[in-house]
Amino acid sequence: MELQYRLLAELESDFDHLIDAVEHLAATYADDPTPAWALGETVIDADWLRRALTDFWYQDGQDGRETRNYIGVIVAGAVLMEAVEAVNLAKARFASTLKRIRQSAPRLIAEIKAVLPFRHPVLHDHLRGQGLARLHLKQCWRQIPVADAALSRVRLAWYTSGRSIKRVSVADAEARLKQMDLSAAHIQIQLRQLADIPDGEPLAQIQQQAPVMRANLFFREALADGRMRRAMNLPLPLFIPDPALKLPHLNDPPVRPPATRTRARRSDQRLEDDVFLKSLRVYRYRNPALQIALDKQREQDAASSEDSEV
Repeated sequence: MELQYRLLAELESDFDHLIDAVEHLAATYADDPTPAWALGETVIDADWLRRALTDFWYQDGQDGRETRNYIGVIVAGAVLMEAVEAVNLAKARFASTLKRIRQSAPRLIAEIKAVLPFRHPVLHDHLRGQGLARLHLKQCWRQIPVADAALSRVRLAWYTSGRSIKRVSVADAEARLKQMDLSAAHIQIQLRQLADIPDGEPLAQIQQQAPVMRANLFFREALADGRMRRAMNLPLPLFIPDPALKLPHLNDPPVRPPATRTRARRSDQRLEDDVFLKSLRVYRYRNPALQIALDKQREQDAASSEDSEV
């Protein structure tokens, strides 16, 4: 219990520092606004920036894996960049303490989501007025994007084809299905489907990711390593260090992501088109033997890399 109270006190302190850092950043921008652009916005000021950086809340019906985006570009001088770096350091410290809590006292997470907002009257009033109730922890610790150097162009485009793939064994899939309603016909059908495939066949669990705005950054001058461009996601406003305070050329992407997939399906698709276990979003590989060989090769490469580092 002593450890739990200490970790909770640390996280409360980290949250306080994060709010203070965001307020300092917004105040710094209010004192000396710099050229900025934001998707779908006509006024980009300190109030907009504060809203973007303190939107930490779940909304009704929101998927816990989903975060809200505030897509923008702000050029910054040295003072403003220092304020941005202070926010990112506060976010990193919050994330580090939160990770320790998840590892040693995971039951505190629900309490954290409910209690932390009440430490700040302004945030509490925002919660009460908007009907919001809990912190969205990822929106607290996700970093503010920062460009490596001044930019000449930024090309923005929605990326809607993202997905995560997690390897699942037949035994794992069976155990998960058995934790569901075994009296349901569709669960029994899926258990029979599993029984008809080899125990050693690898399976893939697919999680479709929310659309994200991808930015291709074109540097005004080559970086020290020779790079002239970089790609990154923009969940929050991108800050660009530039003593000249010159906003780069920007394209005009749609305000909302397209409703359907825009990229062509890859010709080397390894998974079958149809889901194998609907309740788990699990797919079979077109060539299981090839996938097993590829997995073994990756394991050997990883082991060789570790040996060389030693």
